[in-house]
Parts: sequence; C-alpha cells; structure tokens
Amino acid sequence: MVDAMVGQVLDAVAASGEEENTIVVFTTDNGCSPAAGIDELKALGHSPNSIYRGHKADLFDGGHRIPCVLRWPAGAKPHRVDQTICLTDFYATFAAINNYYRLRDSEGEDSYNLLPAIRSEREIAPIREATVHHSIEGQFTIRQGDWKLLLSPSSGGWSAPIPTDMAALALLPPVQLYDMRVDPGEKNNVEADHPEVVGRLKNLWIKYIKEGRSTPGVPQRNDGAYPWKQLDWME
Repeated sequence: MVDAMVGQVLDAVAASGEEENTIVVFTTDNGCSPAAGIDELKALGHSPNSIYRGHKADLFDGGHRIPCVLRWPAGAKPHRVDQTICLTDFYATFAAINNYYRLRDSEGEDSYNLLPAIRSEREIAPIREATVHHSIEGQFTIRQGDWKLLLSPSSGGWSAPIPTDMAALALLPPVQLYDMRVDPGEKNNVEADHPEVVGRLKNLWIKYIKEGRSTPGVPQRNDGAYPWKQLDWME
C-alpha cells in the first residue's frame, strides 16, 4: 500500500512537468506503535523497529529513529547522508532553499539547515551540534555523535522499564548512556564508565533549556522559569 501511494504521488509530480525541481521527502513521525501488534508482526517474520529497542512513546531509538529519503533531481544527486538529522531541520532547510538564510531568533529555534549535506556528494562534518527528543511522559534524551544520554532510568514511555515501575527503577542508575556506534540496540548502559560524557551531555541539555533553543541565537527565556521538572534534579 505504501509503495502504491508513493508511486501515485511521484506519478502526479511527473505529470505536472515539475519533476526535476520538486522536492519529495519520504519519512515517518515516530517508530512503530504497540497498537500495530508488534509481537504479532514479529511472529510473522517482520520486525517493524528492526534492531532498535523500544517503540513509539519511548526514549529508545525504536521510538525515534525513522527513515528519511529526499528526492530532488535538480538539486541533489543520489547519495547517503550518514549523520543524525531531525525533522525540525526541514524548516531552516526549506527556508534556505528559498534564499531565506537569516532566521529571526523566534524562528526555527531547533532547526538546522541541511542544504550543505543534501547538495554535497561527499560526507561533511555533522551539521547538528546535538539532538534532543522526549518521550510521551515528558522525559528527555540528548544525542551527540555516537553518544546518547537518557535522562531517566526508564524507557520514558510504554516499554519496560516503564516510568511507574518504582521497584524496577530503584535498582537502576538514574541515567542511561549508550554508545550507538557499537550498541545501536541500547543494551549496555555505560554511564558508570564514562562520567565525563554524562557530564558534558547533561550540561549541554541544561544550556539548551536555559537558552530556550539548541541553535545559536539570542535566548528567548530570561525569566528563569523553566518548565521542565527534571532541571532542578539535574543541577
């Protein structure tokens, strides 16, 4: 069904006569939901979140790692971009495509311009400093390069360990750190082995909260009223 629908979209673009200069992005909003029947799908030989731990609503990559394919015949040749991006980046990217490079401080506070990576056939330096996302329970994770810090002992969502299982959480470290290069399935929490990485990512996350953004710009929040419950605990 997905193939058929994408085919209809591409056929319509081709029929318009604007195929060469039309940008088509194929992606999803989150990882597979348990409502889709993940266990039943696995029993039939299909693992909807592949090797990644968790699912929709979680902090784990099964909840946030998604496909992203961009097609733009006139603007980019086929190639792979091997770095972390975020859907929020399309705001600044599409602005740049339309020659609107100087975003105001109130525009796209967490959006990075991906145009250099889209147009370059060679791998370039990472565009994002780091990427932050949160779970359905409002708990946060921050990723920088291969390191991913979960600011919670739980999944933050619906998979085990769930945020309300206090007995299980009492036996776990308050944060989780994973080296996604060697452990993409987030099976081995190495927070005790890398306190310097934990500290660096904690400080970067707090900086983003205090400045109200993760991209450079004038901070938007100057009243000291930060809405995130975790901030006092982290500091």
